[in-house]
Amino acid sequence: MTRDIRPAGPADRDAMAGILNRIIQAGGLTARTRPVSAEEIGDWMRTAGDRSAWHVVAEADGAIRGVQWIAPHPELPPEACDIATFVSLAERGRGLGTALLQVTLEAARERDYGWINACVRRDNAGARAFYGSRGFVHWRDWPDAPVAPRILMRRDL
Repeated sequence: MTRDIRPAGPADRDAMAGILNRIIQAGGLTARTRPVSAEEIGDWMRTAGDRSAWHVVAEADGAIRGVQWIAPHPELPPEACDIATFVSLAERGRGLGTALLQVTLEAARERDYGWINACVRRDNAGARAFYGSRGFVHWRDWPDAPVAPRILMRRDL
């Protein structure tokens, strides 16, 4: 199947919420514990500012299979951004996260970021492996994080 990676927009909010909510429901893969609405995602997109970048990947049938975004984070220095990656549970292992990351890395460089931070649940071996195999390195622990202990991984640009 061919893939189309493009900037996410307001029309993608429902599909993005659907992907994220199925991941939340599965448990253990994100620190989020309650479902998110399309309106919440729209609010996140609006308030993230110009230094954020949101992308979705759609397969040839047009259905959105994954979303990834970067945005500034108040606990990071201005040269760093935070990243979030969510790929449909049914589509994991097919290279969608990697394809999204290539576009996101370029977007981060265009926005003059020096590095990207990924906050990952310590018990999410899949996310640690994904980010680790793509150049992210463990730089800090967050043992008392809400919901579950986490590690912070970074990739210098």
